[in-house]
Amino acid sequence: MIDLYYWTTPNGHKITLFLEEAGLPYTIHPVDIGKGEQFQPDFLRISPNNRIPAIVDQHPKDGGAPISLFESGAILQYLAEKTGLFLSSDLRLRTQTLQWLYWQMGGLGPMAGQNHHFNVYAPEPIAYAIDRYVRETARLYGVLNKQLSGRDFITGDYSIADMACYPWIVPHERQGQDLNDFPNVKRWFERIAARPATQRAYALVQDINPVNAAHDEQARKILFGQDAKTVQ
Repeated sequence: MIDLYYWTTPNGHKITLFLEEAGLPYTIHPVDIGKGEQFQPDFLRISPNNRIPAIVDQHPKDGGAPISLFESGAILQYLAEKTGLFLSSDLRLRTQTLQWLYWQMGGLGPMAGQNHHFNVYAPEPIAYAIDRYVRETARLYGVLNKQLSGRDFITGDYSIADMACYPWIVPHERQGQDLNDFPNVKRWFERIAARPATQRAYALVQDINPVNAAHDEQARKILFGQDAKTVQ
């Protein structure tokens, strides 16, 4: 059994995509980040960076005590290694998949996240910041589009690299991107969206967070008012 500490963000969706694809039993523990639930001591013991997602694997592969993990990329890699799914054992394919997983973690996610912030959540528009992150997001879409040329998925077969990237492409309109400009990404995106496991994973939103509370003022203060004192 996997205990999943989750909210309905792109990083949260990565893990539900894997769990639904793999058929692993899991229990969701919602962590409403707009209400500050990520600062509860019980959660911080699992995720010291006060971010979702996090998991506790109650039955790890070695048969020992439960293992907790934070950081979505680390969780995807752990689950892939636990199950033997969505990460090839072939050295070259495995290396390529991990490269694209880390590309998402270090590039697509952070840049699209800043895009979201300045386009949607900032209290006032800052033209330079909006232009900077919309352009960088477009560059990254272009990189992904090139990689997907002649491929159904990022490294051939469906993998944790696809699960990492897909949720960050879902809000492409909010990022100022038109998928028609990236035909390989569009084809890939539609293929993943049609997967039953993807549809089950995203259906969870209606049960857990049907209204995006991150738009209210109190939630913005909690989400965007953090500094070093927050973690002391």
